[in-house]
Amino acid sequence: MEGENGDKIAEGSIQGYESLQRLLESNLKPELFKEVSRVLLGLNCGSPLERITVPEDVTTLSSKYNFDLQAFSFKADKEQLREPRVVRVGLIQNSISLPTTAHYSDQKTAIIEKIKPMIDAAGASGVNILCLQEAWMMPFAFCTREKKWCEFAEPVDGECTQFLQGLSRKYNMVIVSPILERDLKHGETIWNTAVVIGNHGNIIGIHRKNHIPRVGDFNESTYYMEGNTGHPVFETAFGKIAINICYGRHHPLNWMGFGLNGAEIVFNPSATVGELSEPMWPIEARNAAIANSYYVGSINRVGTETFPNPFTSGDGKPAHADFGHFYGSSHFSGPDSSCTPSLSRYRDGLLISDLDLNLCRQIKDKWAFRMTARYEMYADLLKRYLEPGYEPQVIVDPSLQKPEHR
Repeated sequence: MEGENGDKIAEGSIQGYESLQRLLESNLKPELFKEVSRVLLGLNCGSPLERITVPEDVTTLSSKYNFDLQAFSFKADKEQLREPRVVRVGLIQNSISLPTTAHYSDQKTAIIEKIKPMIDAAGASGVNILCLQEAWMMPFAFCTREKKWCEFAEPVDGECTQFLQGLSRKYNMVIVSPILERDLKHGETIWNTAVVIGNHGNIIGIHRKNHIPRVGDFNESTYYMEGNTGHPVFETAFGKIAINICYGRHHPLNWMGFGLNGAEIVFNPSATVGELSEPMWPIEARNAAIANSYYVGSINRVGTETFPNPFTSGDGKPAHADFGHFYGSSHFSGPDSSCTPSLSRYRDGLLISDLDLNLCRQIKDKWAFRMTARYEMYADLLKRYLEPGYEPQVIVDPSLQKPEHR
């Protein structure tokens, strides 16, 4: 890739939308950069997203603990009968803190100590709803298929939830905590679960991962199976939220389920690596936000996690001890097709955004997707598809049929 001035832009130097923007801004004329930015990030109410200023002590925390910090504002048009419904939302991405060979208790404690300053920064910034990444309290060890990592699992009301309950009370903040759950009431079964903690420290409810990957190193059904909680939407003090955990983002009907149940913000806490999914990352969430008229907060962990024993995944590749690079790049997408620049590809980070929830209804009124969706037509198709005798609706060109031999 070359800039307008002929300078070569090194392949691999682009670290998410933020770095891409800086590269383009320095290599394109202002008019062309403005147009490229419009296509990449969209417009919110006809304008680029505005940055918002965070308190100085939050910036100090970011510098002291070396985490990326960015903040933006999504607006909605002014209405005559409704006041603005602005909620401040935060996303945290992080790497693990200790080698995976360290004692499990030490690993978990170190991660808790790492994210505490970022949660404090969110609280000091007035964040109302905060979401952490998938299985934030452990290395993403499911690629190994070794059962010893089940030791990280804990009950819904376990150590990590109790840690976050204190912070939710302190900051009057709803916290979404994706953990590896051990269901003590049902045979100590393991689940991939998001715990929704209310702003008073109460547990509002849980959601379990609907879709489990079986691709490459992602063979998570060794540990847990598909969830059994449907598509719950949690009505919090600050808005209606839902959680589409990781691999569920590849399934449009999964996104739709949360939309049909009235979600205004859907979080997508994830753990995904560059070789597998990075080109898809900025597309799927943005498309879901558009198609379902809600906001999406996409969170991905950061770093490369190396495990003690090499493993293979039935894909012909040699045994390897790491999963690949978790590329971070967390971001928000709006229902009007606008999106924020992403957090760093390499660093821990906190992304804050003000979301005016009135925009959800405004976009529903504008595009009328619910009215034009033809749900009954697709319900009939799916009903027939699930029957053993289903016949695909294929009309064959008569000229392709071979003549009968007599």
